[in-house]
Formats: sequence, C-alpha cells, structure tokens
Amino acid sequence: MTQTTPSADPAADASTTPTEQPWANDTVEFANTASAPASWYSGTWRPFRNVIVCRMVPGSEDKVGPVFAYYDRTTRPQDLGVVGRVLLSYEGLYLHVIERKEDPEVSGQRRGLPAFQAIAEAIAPYVTPYPSYWQNPSHSVAKHFYTWVPEGEVSPDREMTVIVQRMRPGSEEDIARVFAESDAGGLPTETGVTGRWLYSMEDVFVHLLEQDRVKAAAVRENHESMRPAFAKVMADLAPYVSPYRPETWQSPRDSVARVFHRWTAPDWKPED
Repeated sequence: MTQTTPSADPAADASTTPTEQPWANDTVEFANTASAPASWYSGTWRPFRNVIVCRMVPGSEDKVGPVFAYYDRTTRPQDLGVVGRVLLSYEGLYLHVIERKEDPEVSGQRRGLPAFQAIAEAIAPYVTPYPSYWQNPSHSVAKHFYTWVPEGEVSPDREMTVIVQRMRPGSEEDIARVFAESDAGGLPTETGVTGRWLYSMEDVFVHLLEQDRVKAAAVRENHESMRPAFAKVMADLAPYVSPYRPETWQSPRDSVARVFHRWTAPDWKPED
C-alpha cells in the first residue's frame, strides 16, 4: 500500500488523484487585495478565518493556484463549512486564508476541501512546512491573537489586504496592545478600516486588514499625508515588528502579499 506524505497545508481531506492534471495549462492572475460577494457585506457578519503559513518555491503560483481552482470548481467545500479561500505569496512564503461559515469549534466541521490527497500530491513539490516544530499539517495553522471590528454596520464595499512582516517571537501580547490602543481611537475610521485580524507563526506576523474600498484607495493615493497619523503606531510597534525582507523593503506597500487565487462559494450567503 502506498503511503502519502502529509501535506504542509492542512486545508482538506482525502479523495482520489485524477490520472491527468486538468489544471496543467491554467495560469493565475495577481492582485493586491481580495474582495467578496456583496451578500457577505450586507450586515455585520464576518467569516471565521484560519491562516496557514508555509514556504513556497518562488514563482510557483502557476503550479499551486490552478490546483485549488480546479477542486474549488469541481467539489463543494461549502458543504463542509468552507465558503471562501484566498491564496497569497510573499517573499518565498505561501499564505492560505480559509474562510468558514463559523468557528469549527462551534460547528464541528474541521474538514476543508474534499480532495486532500490529490492536492497534497500536486502541491508537494512547491509548498513545504515553515515552523521548526512541524510534525503534522495542523502545525501550519498560524496562531490568531487579535481581532478588532467596529460596532454597527460599515460600508458594504470592502476589500481585504494581507500584510506580512517579521516579528519578535513571543511578542503577540505587545503587538496586540499597540493595535488595541490605536483601534480605540479615531485612526481606523479615518483610514476606512472595517476589521483587523492578527496572526503569528514563529517569526512571521500576518495582518489581515479589511477596509472600505473607497477610503482605502484614498489612503494609498495620499499615503504621505497620512504618515503623521501612522507615526505613533509604527514607533510603538518598532520593538516587535520589522520588514520581512529589510534589504529590499522601501515602503509599507512592500509588505503586502499578492493574491494568486480567490474563491467564494457561488451559491451561499450568510443567512443560509
């Protein structure tokens, strides 16, 4: 009996491998933000998100993205509670944001794609574990340590940016404190922030930033004018957070991961 090496990405469960690779000639398109269906943004609902962090061979997005695109089209992850997925790359890292109807601790649904074995075999040459303590796929799931969302409803026209930085291991509490102090003031409203989720994986800091699309565009266009508003937050974070690749980093835009696959369940909405 042939044994399959566990995938670094734990986002699915077993199935069979197709004899041919129907995704072999597919390509990916890159983006700096991820959007979702308007129905997701009609109220205060947010998906429950897990973030998987692995290493990825640079330039292999065209090998990994089409695999997930194929199985997202041909299987029904939504039947297992998964309603969205974002794959991103950043400086040799692979980031997989899994969006669920609700926390698996509540729903009991812990499975992802119903095609784990096929996906594991297809992406194994390109995606490998990140943490030094890795022994099984669950060790690729980043630690969630902070969430902030404003009270009440916000603009339905929102987008998500994923920011990646280096962090001092074990400094989650300090980073959370800095953001909590900032989020208690007026800066999130001024910059259109509608939600924030922070995760860690050893020395990797992942920041999921949800923003009003119009305000976010204005901030990007006028980033220099906003610099004083960000100065205190940046100074307070400096002992704990730094650019992931300081030798190539020039501005905050260089910390943004690139989306190379985005899927949302086409027949699902929050009230279902």
